[in-house]
Amino acid sequence: MKNYELKILALSFLSFSAFQVSAQQPAPSRGNPADTEVWEPIPKVVIPGESFSNAPSDAIILFDGKNLDQWVTVKDKSPAKWTVADGLLTVNKASGDGNIETKQSFKNYQLHLEWRIPADIDGEGQGRGNSGLFLASTGGGDNGYEVQILDSYNNENKTYVNGMASSIYKQFIPAANPAKKAGEWNTYDIAWVAPTFNADGSVKTPAHVTIFFNGVLVQNNVELKGETLYIGQPVYKQYDSAPIKLQSHGDKSKPISFRNIWIRNL
Repeated sequence: MKNYELKILALSFLSFSAFQVSAQQPAPSRGNPADTEVWEPIPKVVIPGESFSNAPSDAIILFDGKNLDQWVTVKDKSPAKWTVADGLLTVNKASGDGNIETKQSFKNYQLHLEWRIPADIDGEGQGRGNSGLFLASTGGGDNGYEVQILDSYNNENKTYVNGMASSIYKQFIPAANPAKKAGEWNTYDIAWVAPTFNADGSVKTPAHVTIFFNGVLVQNNVELKGETLYIGQPVYKQYDSAPIKLQSHGDKSKPISFRNIWIRNL
């Protein structure tokens, strides 16, 4: 028998032996699928609203078109004096009382809010339908974390883009601009995760926010740099829970309106 025939025979024998050893070994165990099944805790049942705008069964209603029982004036905690008429809440710039905020404080939550720029709005830039939604009101005036409200329809109202509607004011530009034209209703659906702090006041975990603007994702779990500042860089200030604030901006344009505001604690 020639050498190359001996080599072929040897290789064939080794392959057959390896096959025999492999065939004799049991197949590896797939494990028990029950090992990765979690049965508790069972999530609570929540009955959804008839539409995404309607509050689910576990929501706290902050404004239902009837009154301002859930709101106070920021500067002195007196009853809020904005105008309630025809189911709408409208900024009362004439009163001079300024911003309003919720009586209750919140930490982590889901918030729904609808707002409308007047159809006959005038002004330009930051002076055209300006207001703000403060996700945590950490003091008087405009202290806190602000989502901008402004007439930003079709990018026709020129301003800095980190100050347009649905921006995290002076921090994050929205990923898209789905704003509706003046006279039509806009919707914010927001998930807010509050910052946490160490005992010495330093930041333990920063704040995060996700915003759907008219059903379009415009802020995707962004990590905030701190509270909103009109001038200078954002900074964090220690707090535990805080009210939600609506801004009465000092611009000269006609006041905007709100409706259908509700919140779910997370």
